[in-house]
Formats: sequence, C-alpha cells, structure tokens
Amino acid sequence: MAAPSPTFRRHAALVLCLSSIAAFTLGAPTAGSAEPKPTEAKLRADLARLGKKVDKLIETYAAKRESLKKAQKAESVAKQNLEKAEQVYVEAKRQVDSIVQLRYQSSGGGLPALMFSDDMGAAAVMEQLTAQQSAHLEGFASSLERRKKASETAARLTDEIGEEAKEVQAQREEAEDVIRDMKDKLDRLAPTGSGRRADGSWAPQLPTGADNITDRTRIMRDAVMRRFSLPYAVGCYRSANDGGEHPLGRACDFMMSTGGTMPSAANVALGDEISAWAIKNKAKLGVKYVIWRQRINHGSGWRFMSNRGGVTANHFDHPHISMY
Repeated sequence: MAAPSPTFRRHAALVLCLSSIAAFTLGAPTAGSAEPKPTEAKLRADLARLGKKVDKLIETYAAKRESLKKAQKAESVAKQNLEKAEQVYVEAKRQVDSIVQLRYQSSGGGLPALMFSDDMGAAAVMEQLTAQQSAHLEGFASSLERRKKASETAARLTDEIGEEAKEVQAQREEAEDVIRDMKDKLDRLAPTGSGRRADGSWAPQLPTGADNITDRTRIMRDAVMRRFSLPYAVGCYRSANDGGEHPLGRACDFMMSTGGTMPSAANVALGDEISAWAIKNKAKLGVKYVIWRQRINHGSGWRFMSNRGGVTANHFDHPHISMY
C-alpha cells in the first residue's frame, strides 16, 4: 500500500486540529457559561427580599443614630460635670494650701513652736480647720474620680455606638448597591415594543381590546406595572380630543397622587424613577416622549413647558408616557 502523500498528511493534520478545537469549544460548558441568566420572577423576588432588608437596616440605622445622639448628650453632660468638679477641687485644694501656709506662718516656722506658743486656742482652731478642709478635699477628690470615670464611660459608649452606626450604614449601602444592580438587570429585561421595523422606526398601530389602546402602549403599560409598585391607578385611553395621544390609545398616565394634590416626596421620587426608566428604554419600547412635573423629554433632555394652570394639567401628579 502506498504511503500517504505530503498533501494528504497536511489535510489530515488540519482536520485533526480543527476537530480538536471544535471539541474544546463545544465540550463541557465552563462554570461561567453554565450559569443560567436570572429570570424576571427571580430578580423581582430577590429585589423584594432585599428591599425589606434595606428597610430594616434603615430602621436600625435610625435607632442607632438616636442612641448616638443620647450618648453624645450624656457624654457632654458628663464632661461638664467633670469640669465643674475639677474647678471645685482646685478651689478646695487652694483653700487647704492657704490654711496650711497660714498655720505654718503663724507658728513661726513649725509645729513645735506653735505647740508652745501662748495662743494655743488659735493653733487648735487652725489645726481643726486644716483637718476639716483636708477631709473635704478627700471628698472632692473622690467625687472627681467618679465623675472622671463617668465621663470616660460616656465617651467610650459614644464611640461604640458611632462605630455600630457606621457598620449598619455600610451594610445598607452594600444592599442598596445590590438593589441597583438588580434594577439594572430588570431594565435590560424590558420587553421590545411591537411593530418595530428593521430600520428602527415604528409601524402605526390602531387601538384594540377592551382598554382601547395600541398593543405597543399595552406592552409599555404592563412593563411599568411589573417593574414598579404603583400607588394609584393608571389611566390610558381618554375619549376627549385634547390633541394628545390619549384618544389614539398611545399614552398612559401613572398617577402619583389623587384629587389634584401634590404627591408625597416618596411618590415624587417614584415618578422620577418611572420617567427615567421610560427614557432609558425609549428605543426598545417605542416611547415617543415623557412629560413629568411641567417638563417634557423626547430623549435628548428635559425641557420646561408652559403653565397649563393646575397640578394635574402641568403633570405634577403623574408621569405621562406617549408612544409612537
């Protein structure tokens, strides 16, 4: 049998090499590639769990801050008491030193001279005063020591509570970072609006269904309702022809308050989030523009609008999302 030609050997070697690469590439998946992408349901469940954790950490942090204020106040009082005690002690010591000095000056330089002097009554009084003042001084010194310990204990407690508050705050910030990461992942799961053409433009749609809105509007509305915990109703179709998209079934209002009142601070923040989310996913969903708090955004930044005369008319109580 003839030996294989060099060309055949080169072809065989190339096939073997390609087979090896294919086997390596298509073989067992790595740990990173094998890890499944989190589902929307799992992300939402994790988000809800972490949200409760953050709420608890916020409560704990608030309690720590309150304890810290009390500890700082106690430390301040303890320091003031210590300063007063030190002043009293210094004054008492000065009095004792003065009496002792006066006694020795009057005795002619020593206790023996005082004992044999003619004015023994004065010497006795001087001795008694010295003893009394010394006893008082010991009492002051003892009180001073107690107040010093109280001040040190208060300062130590303040430091400990301060460190605990920092730890809770760090845990809260870490959990909030994870929540932001989860929200980013959820944003990437935002659905694509229907009727999108190959060139990126949007095919016109007519309203359908009992809610009388377009399919693209419905996808956006449902995505917002899944993504955010809405406090009030969502209004989309409106028959009154005001020149906007509501009568065409191409817009929804996400209410942040009722009765034409200004929303709470928390709901203003929620309206900010919804508006930012809609603008971020504008190209994917088919959002035409967003109106919120007397401003309009077509995707190139917020622009103030003219005053229409009221809270609702100026969109202070709801983000308005219009669709193509």
